[in-house]
Amino acid sequence: MQPYALTIDKFLDHAAKWWGDREIVTAGAGRVGYETLRQRSNRLSGALTRLGLCTGDRVGTLAWNTQHHLEIYYAAMGGGFVCHTLNPRLTVAHLAAMVNEAEDRVLAVGAGLEDSAQTLLQHCPSIEVVVQLDDSPASLHMIAGKRVFTVETLLASYGAEARWGDFSEDAPAGLCYTSGTTGAPKGVLYTHRSNYLHTLRALQADAFALTAADSVLVAVPMFHANGWGFPFAAPAAGAKLVLPGRQTDGAWLATLIRDEGVTVAAGVQTVWQGLLDYLDATGADVPTLERVIIGGSTCPDALIERMEKRLCARVQTSWGMTELSPLGTIAPARGRARAIASGRPSVGLDLKLTDAAGATLPRQRNVTGHLKVKGASVVDRYFKAQAEALDAEGYFDTGDLATIDDAGNLTISGRTKDLIKSGGEWINPAEIEAIVGRLPGVGLVAVIGRNDPKWGERPILVVEPQKCHTLNERALLDALRGNVADWWIPDQVIQVAHMPLAPTGKIDKNRLRTEYAGA
Repeated sequence: MQPYALTIDKFLDHAAKWWGDREIVTAGAGRVGYETLRQRSNRLSGALTRLGLCTGDRVGTLAWNTQHHLEIYYAAMGGGFVCHTLNPRLTVAHLAAMVNEAEDRVLAVGAGLEDSAQTLLQHCPSIEVVVQLDDSPASLHMIAGKRVFTVETLLASYGAEARWGDFSEDAPAGLCYTSGTTGAPKGVLYTHRSNYLHTLRALQADAFALTAADSVLVAVPMFHANGWGFPFAAPAAGAKLVLPGRQTDGAWLATLIRDEGVTVAAGVQTVWQGLLDYLDATGADVPTLERVIIGGSTCPDALIERMEKRLCARVQTSWGMTELSPLGTIAPARGRARAIASGRPSVGLDLKLTDAAGATLPRQRNVTGHLKVKGASVVDRYFKAQAEALDAEGYFDTGDLATIDDAGNLTISGRTKDLIKSGGEWINPAEIEAIVGRLPGVGLVAVIGRNDPKWGERPILVVEPQKCHTLNERALLDALRGNVADWWIPDQVIQVAHMPLAPTGKIDKNRLRTEYAGA
């Protein structure tokens, strides 16, 4: 058989050749076809090479979901460099630590992030070149020791045709730091092969199931675990790609879905709550939307039901991690999401349940265990770490507690680090959250542990009501009686107008602990 390196530049090559006029749309900024985007990305690769970058050098991106960010994605990876996506919602101190560990040589900066970048660059001596994206009216000031370009001036001054894919499929392609681990964020280094195989897994009929007839709204940030793989999957399928930029509020997304004929949309639950609230308040509809892929955290049944009824779309719940590239399991594009939890893994990923000591459980169905995973798109060791992050059989410990039913569907039942130990016994917050989250009028819900002089820790319940709803605290606790042990019932209910969210879009339990648990 012919040697054919599995490098991700081939996805954009394919889209440019066979779906060249299919559009990439950036909300409020314009549209471009895959053929043009491929030409620009390739010339940006040539520019980076002419500026002195070598294979494996890191290109940092501090940007939102836009055409220019996608161009830098492919320019870096296609040219043999590493695209290091940075989360703009993190503090400058956190970002500087990541940039300095990665030794980024280039920083691409999106519109509206110039001030943050200006401060960040003062702490990052490895960065030599700064590229301003998105035709921003603001500008980065001259910085001592740094060369500053806009995308267009970089293309005009240094753009040149580059030879893509001239490296091993095992070469590094992307770098993303995860906050889902204990301690400081850790880097996950993706290879071309791992991203390529992940894309093939994601495109299966029971997963993303994208086709060239689809218009795909990526409301998950591109700096989160490869944007869940959509920047690769959409061009691989020839699908239209709709990028919202910085905004993901309900009005903005509803307009995009309607104007661009979006059929498939992906994002975390807070995004869809905002869309639903807007539609309910205005009476607007999104008739083209057929499927919503939701992930990031366990989605309450009440929200899934609300989405199915109001959007008239199928909801695909999913589970994944940065360390998995990120797709782990996903409910199929047919059936009812609530009945199949987070679905099954697609081919190329294996799951197993172990006890707390790491021993494989003799039964793997209908029992709760520590979830471990193995596959071609799963991390083996963290960036610059000496030790592998795998067990003796080559499985990665996700830090999740989970069950797998008789049909093979996965349900995440909690995070090991979130468990509450009360009187020497464990309380699983996720079980309480699932029950309360099903109740009418409940928006977001979190259970955290608070120090207790007698029991060690006791649970408290924090809830954000849905808009225009009032919650009865006694009723919330009564709903738990008979469904969990009496000593699991929280000692206190705290209602908040706005649940704090982490930079990943998930509920920020660390902040809740600081504010309400004395942590």
